[in-house]
Amino acid sequence: MSSPAPAFASSPALSITYPHRIPKSRFTYKHLAQLISYSPTTPLRVIAHVDLDAFYAQCETVRLGIDPSKPLAVQQWQGLIAINYPARAYGLSRHVTSTEALKLCPDLILQHVATWKEGDESWGYSADAFKEIATRKVSLDRYRQESRKILKCIRDALPSEPGMQRVEKASIDEVFIDLSAQVHGRLLERYPELRGPPPYDDPAEYLPKVPTTVLDWKADALVETGREDGEDADPDWDDVVMVLASEIVRDVRKVVYDTLGYTCSGGIARNKMLAKLGSGYKKPNQQTVIRNRAVGHFLGEMKFTKIRMLGGKLGDEVVAMFGTDKVRELLAQPLEQLKRLGDDTGTWLYSTIRGEDHSEVNPRTQIKSMLSAKSFRPAINSFEQGVRWLRIFVADIFSRCVEEGVLENKRRPRTINLHHRQGGQIRSRQSPIPQGKPLSEAILFDLAKNLLAQVVVDGRAWPCANLSLSVGGFEDAITNNKGIGGFLVRGEEAKAMMSSGRLVMSGGEPPAKRRRTKGNIKSFFAPPSDKKRDFDAARKVLMASRESTREEEEDEVEGSDADEFGAPPLEEPKERPTTPVPEKDFYISNTPPSAQPQMTNPEPMVVQKKRSPEPPELQQKTDTFFCVKCSMRLPSSEKTEHEDYHFALDLSKEMRAEERTAPKMMHAAKNTPVVPKPSKGRGRPPGGGRGVDKGQAKLAFGRQT
Repeated sequence: MSSPAPAFASSPALSITYPHRIPKSRFTYKHLAQLISYSPTTPLRVIAHVDLDAFYAQCETVRLGIDPSKPLAVQQWQGLIAINYPARAYGLSRHVTSTEALKLCPDLILQHVATWKEGDESWGYSADAFKEIATRKVSLDRYRQESRKILKCIRDALPSEPGMQRVEKASIDEVFIDLSAQVHGRLLERYPELRGPPPYDDPAEYLPKVPTTVLDWKADALVETGREDGEDADPDWDDVVMVLASEIVRDVRKVVYDTLGYTCSGGIARNKMLAKLGSGYKKPNQQTVIRNRAVGHFLGEMKFTKIRMLGGKLGDEVVAMFGTDKVRELLAQPLEQLKRLGDDTGTWLYSTIRGEDHSEVNPRTQIKSMLSAKSFRPAINSFEQGVRWLRIFVADIFSRCVEEGVLENKRRPRTINLHHRQGGQIRSRQSPIPQGKPLSEAILFDLAKNLLAQVVVDGRAWPCANLSLSVGGFEDAITNNKGIGGFLVRGEEAKAMMSSGRLVMSGGEPPAKRRRTKGNIKSFFAPPSDKKRDFDAARKVLMASRESTREEEEDEVEGSDADEFGAPPLEEPKERPTTPVPEKDFYISNTPPSAQPQMTNPEPMVVQKKRSPEPPELQQKTDTFFCVKCSMRLPSSEKTEHEDYHFALDLSKEMRAEERTAPKMMHAAKNTPVVPKPSKGRGRPPGGGRGVDKGQAKLAFGRQT
């Protein structure tokens, strides 16, 4: 964007014949140079805050093509969430209901926010949405879409050169812009005398005085200084940078309005805190400039509860401690008194009420999680209903993931979380999101349905008052990844390797145990209850998920490539298999001989594939059991192995405890330690014969006859 015409006329250059007579600025060449590096400590720093006016209401006004001068409010169920400025003239606020609003303003245009309907796969608008709170969920996608357009428009209105643009999206309808570098460029363009090196090459030298006594602020709302001679004083370079910044913000706001039809207000000051206060000082469609000389007067006249971070509990605590909510009265308190709130809090408050804020504009603010939730009135009572709502949640979240670049493999979440509230009890389930393939809506839906099934199988799931789904752990996606298939061979090549005596791993899963059924024979012929059907539906989802996971693992072994260091280490099998080798067994091909376990018997060890999934009639009878030591519920098929795990863990703890606490054996006569004789072989007693492994001495095994 080309720079506009100068807002002021430069006075004739002063003679350099008498350098001692040249008036000086309060700012140095170092302060000027710090602008280009976005230093938060330079007194010439300039920050802008751009805030959309009644954003949700403007979005609906633009979408419907309504005259902006007509009163309009955005409705959510029976309440109002946004009111445009013409409607506010009637005394409307977000605390009134839609019925009360129509009484105050009969000509009010009420537009209900977009909603997702139970069973639908996309959001939309409905005139009767406020009557269907039980089957609809609020959608803010329309406003997110417009927010992205506005942010792009603002970026396009700023210089595109590297290092000349620093924009932070603060919320859906506001952004911060650090204009320091751009203002630095315009400053050198308008005032060539600032381009040269400082006198004596000393950055601490003061800048020359501003060669003008009048600055044109156009239609900006200029905060007064509060002093009689405040406006009579000649401007300095901090005033000049504010003028240049106001020109830039004025142009940005005009581009947004001409391109998209949205009005916004702006605030320009030396830091983010003051700029945000300035954007709300004069609304709508205006911009306010808070010069450095006016900061004290501007803050002194307001309540400190309007300052960010002071409007909640901390603000209430300050009011209760000092008996005032005025900045001017709080300024009289010394630092030691403010530190009664805590050293860090008191120091921060002392600086904040004096207009100090060194926080930086962060152009790389990225979301860390996404949430979609619904409070049910009335509560839902079946797994089928919950699944229908999960489809809506997933569609909502996935559309926002697309905005984050998940389809372009830029960023993607790592975990998915489900929160379920039944009465006063909240239960949560979490699952990792597979990272080896592109993320899709179907994958998220299957994971969410599986999490809900886990909650239902655990029991006491209904009635459900609130359900929420979220994804988190966003990070840059990994590219050029390899699977494990590159390290494995199969078929004829596998048979050839087995015949050559190469070692392989032994695996396999224990077969699932049949669930013991309770009740009598009549229960098999009676019609199933709603609770049983709900439980069976959830269990069916879990079993299908496990079967799908097994198939995916087998597919990865058969056809994918592995990371260079992704192959698992070899482990010696507990016993030699006796079954013949299936044709599709796999063998490690790239494992060095040194990493393979040595055996006296050269017969190969076989890698058995995982057993095929149980038949449907067996899957339907699979039950779960509750482990009191882990406080978690596991499939019954894992009970034996899980009990063995706790047995081994307890035994290990017992042995370690004895090793730490056992006193040294002392000789009864000489009072000297008795040193046991070393064994003749590892794991063998001195007298020869086969010994026992570490830990087995505590086990009582009977001799077999």
